[in-house]
Amino acid sequence: MTALWAYLALLGLVAGERGAELSVSKRNARRLLARGGKETGQRLYKVMVAFHAVFLPVLALGAIAYREPPPAWAWLAVLGAIGAQGLRWWAVKTLGDRWSTRVIVVPRERPVTGGPYRFLRHPNYLAVIVEMACLPLAWGMWRLALIFTVGNAIILWFRIREEERALGPEWSRAFEKKGRFVP
Repeated sequence: MTALWAYLALLGLVAGERGAELSVSKRNARRLLARGGKETGQRLYKVMVAFHAVFLPVLALGAIAYREPPPAWAWLAVLGAIGAQGLRWWAVKTLGDRWSTRVIVVPRERPVTGGPYRFLRHPNYLAVIVEMACLPLAWGMWRLALIFTVGNAIILWFRIREEERALGPEWSRAFEKKGRFVP
């Protein structure tokens, strides 16, 4: 039972992190729009929000329903999930007020190529991929890890295409030799 409470506490911490993330995103979106930013991908954004909104509650219910303690290797998944949060906030800090969960691009702003963007095109999305895989695995729920990883991959396929198109040719040139998720 202690392991279950620890897992639920981990999910609670991630929920708190997501709340902080959404607060930063909302503030930054207002700033970007005030500077003349153009938003794209609003319909897909709603799908993505709904998908992410069910993620943590489904994991909590899954852990409660599946009361078996997690396998010993689950600690590796916990470390992966924690690492994903670190990568996410490194990306957020690097982009500063240009970071948002929405696709908002201010025309004529130069691409950000520092921080984790020195190595990857989309470090924040890599963090989401790792999180979606690792959080369910931290309780041994490999089926939920598979479901959420595949669902997230489908959403990201469309989202990244939309975002890269919106970022434009200068961004494409700056990142043409960098992998999306692997350096």
